[in-house]
Amino acid sequence: MRTYLVTGGAGFIGSNYIHYMLRKYGDQIRIINVDALTYAGNLENLKDIENLPNYTFVRANICDKEAIGRIFAENDIDRVVHFAAESHVDRSIKNPEVFVQTNVLGTAVMLNCARAAWEREDGTYPEGKKFLHVSTDEVYGSLPDDDTAFFYETTPYDPHSPYSASKASSDLLVKAYMDTYHFPANITNCSNNYGPYQFPEKPIR
Repeated sequence: MRTYLVTGGAGFIGSNYIHYMLRKYGDQIRIINVDALTYAGNLENLKDIENLPNYTFVRANICDKEAIGRIFAENDIDRVVHFAAESHVDRSIKNPEVFVQTNVLGTAVMLNCARAAWEREDGTYPEGKKFLHVSTDEVYGSLPDDDTAFFYETTPYDPHSPYSASKASSDLLVKAYMDTYHFPANITNCSNNYGPYQFPEKPIR
């Protein structure tokens, strides 16, 4: 059975992802949800699956390397899906240090714990291990008011807020691990998402 470690799984996108995966794969997979339950985390989002035998919730902060290391030590993790992040631009302007702490340092902890658990003595990794870092298109800056303009994976990073700068930093950290340690990772840079379980500070107006 493949085991997924999902960070920030009690939040909006994380909880939707967990529901999707369990609907698609059922008891063929196991999910461990790690969430610090800050203001945007809500276990009510997962009330309907909380008693499933292949779902486990662990309340922990991704910056806590002992707690995260223990999860890796006690479980054979195959995939990390790293959603956990501070993600509100206005909040980042008021308190940028929290965003650097969670988004950059927390990602470093996740990378180090996954690498320690997965890397063989010869520097290779078992087949099937993967770290998915979920980022944002805001690392690319702003598009002109032009329907023909698009971001591409090759677009230079140009963050303009403490939030986007912290996510850009975490992206570059993941890229560095991929290059330096040949760490098995992917980065996604999606646009804004809307749907069920969305935290009310980000409504569609």
